[in-house]
Amino acid sequence: MKQILVIGAGKSATVLIDYLCHEAVTMQWHVTVADIRKSDAEKKIEGKPNTTAVAINITDENSRKTLIARHDIVISMLPANMHMPVAYDCLALGKHMVTASYVSDEMQALDEEAKAKGLIFLNEIGLDPGIDHMTAMKILDKLKSEGAVITGFETFTGGLLAPESENNPWKYKFTWNPRNVVMAASGGAVKFLHGGKLKYIPYHKVFRRTERIVLDKIGVFEGYANRDSLKYLKKYQLEGIKTLYRGTLRRPGFCKAWDIFVQLGATDDSYIMEGSKKMTHRDFINSFLLYHPSDSVEIKLAHAMRIDLDTDEMLMLEWLGVFENEPIGLEGDATPAQILQHILEKKWTLSPDDKDMIVMYHKFNYQLGSEDKEIKSTLVVYGKDSQSTAMAQTVGLPVGIATKLILLGEIKTCGVQIPLTADIYNPVLDELVKHQIVCSEYQVK
Repeated sequence: MKQILVIGAGKSATVLIDYLCHEAVTMQWHVTVADIRKSDAEKKIEGKPNTTAVAINITDENSRKTLIARHDIVISMLPANMHMPVAYDCLALGKHMVTASYVSDEMQALDEEAKAKGLIFLNEIGLDPGIDHMTAMKILDKLKSEGAVITGFETFTGGLLAPESENNPWKYKFTWNPRNVVMAASGGAVKFLHGGKLKYIPYHKVFRRTERIVLDKIGVFEGYANRDSLKYLKKYQLEGIKTLYRGTLRRPGFCKAWDIFVQLGATDDSYIMEGSKKMTHRDFINSFLLYHPSDSVEIKLAHAMRIDLDTDEMLMLEWLGVFENEPIGLEGDATPAQILQHILEKKWTLSPDDKDMIVMYHKFNYQLGSEDKEIKSTLVVYGKDSQSTAMAQTVGLPVGIATKLILLGEIKTCGVQIPLTADIYNPVLDELVKHQIVCSEYQVK
């Protein structure tokens, strides 16, 4: 009996665990779900056969190794910065590993040893990164096989609210790790190619450099540049391409308002704010503004940002409650980013009736003979409820499907991998179609 270990039983793991438990009955496999709170793991597998829930302290090396040793494959649904202890154990104990996270330098360094041991450490097999890679590579490989020369590739993905749940001025709530949202684009300059020129956007300008994107029958969005697009030149085999851009989608107006937090310094995670455990929301915002004995926090902020008090951005901030004298509620002092996240979670947490939406958009420009051509591809997935969200579906299902394929021996590639080759993307995408996760592709010219 194959043994599967899922570490992390958060909201994003719900669909993944449901899928694995269903497959475990058919395949006669066993699924163990581990979380720091055993009760959370128990809720995820309640009433499901061939399952076990356990508690795990990921920092306890002995118990972690003992647990991993009993399994054939490990899925880490932990935050990205917590994968490496699990990866080192998997390497030492000869276990396959799957994550939805970007490949870090530390993870990539395990490639040769994983290959030597016949192990696959499959990463970036969620939504973005994940489904974006697979759907893009399927089209790129097809175009190249037809003799096309790729001149441009742009891709955007957004985890958003479904239209019926856009009941706040931001038209947004958290559907994924809140910290990732707060820290978006903060890992140094964003890099991409545009018209054959290298482009760099420093963090403090990312949310000012947005692109308006209109998708027929889907809606209007704004996109901002995401991370380092240049590192995918070689991975996508697109050396010589003129435009390569990876971005994130939000509803119009989001970025302009979010930029206020960036300009204030409220997304900084590099220092602790002394006394912040006693602060109110209003104190937190005021701490970044000039002292004035009579002006209100609202007036000082509007002046600092060079906006009027009645602008949409100020109304959006007021809706979040950042000017309220409400205690932040953290037990200890924290960084600005941690404080901002805690404040946002009070308003941006999905309610039971909320539904989310995933939107993915690819644009391919290429030359075929003497003609310039363009293909667009869109993916839209709607959540069923606040538990079976579109985000949980589009992250969890690719992870679960890939895990099954590894155990069945249908994915044979070893080493530290991401899903860019047909032996991985074809069977995963084929099964995603059965779950109504499929791209609509159309020729523009």
